[in-house]
Formats: sequence, structure tokens, C-alpha cells
Amino acid sequence: MKGLVFNNHILAGTIEKDDAGAFLFTYNTQYFNDKSQPPVSLSLLKTQKQYQSEKMFPFFYGLLSEGVNKDIQCRLYKIDEADDFTRLLLTAHHDTIGAITIKPENDEVSGLLY
Repeated sequence: MKGLVFNNHILAGTIEKDDAGAFLFTYNTQYFNDKSQPPVSLSLLKTQKQYQSEKMFPFFYGLLSEGVNKDIQCRLYKIDEADDFTRLLLTAHHDTIGAITIKPENDEVSGLLY
């Protein structure tokens, strides 16, 4: 599964979870080359290398709802409460804090939205 990461509606990069469960974040080449565009986070500075982590990047985890809202989202989308990545793809496409939004790359996940 892969999500498209937008900064103020401009494609900034992709986030994905690979088959081994690792999380990967990569900047879009055009976004990287545009010196006027800031990094999506101070913890994910603009670089051409791919960021990799065994856990979801704290910046992206911070976009997720907690408490009652998390419970409602998990029931609504019928996803496991521990599946933060799917929840990120399903819920971070609007109403996020700040300029960053995330949309599923394909219908594999976005089909669950309706």
C-alpha cells in the first residue's frame, strides 16, 4: 500500500509500508528540485534518499486521531485499531492539522472510503 503525500495540495512524496512491514518515505523529484518548497517535516528534511523506519514516522503518526475519534474511525472503516497505516491512508486526506494531507495511491484502499 502506498499513499501520496501533499503539502498545500502539491505532491511532495510518497509513504508506503513494504511487505516486511517497514515504512518508507520518498520525496517526489519535482518537489525536491523546487527550492521554494519546504520539507514536509523538520524530521524529514528534503533529500533524494529514501527514508526508512521499522515504525511509522512520528510526523505521520501525529496526523492520526486518538481516543474516541480513533475508535469511531476504526469501527467506520472496519480496520484493526493497531493498523495505523491503513487508518492514515483512509483519514488523512482532509481535516488534518497543518498543510500535509495523504491520499491512497490507488483504489486498493480508497475503495474502503464509501
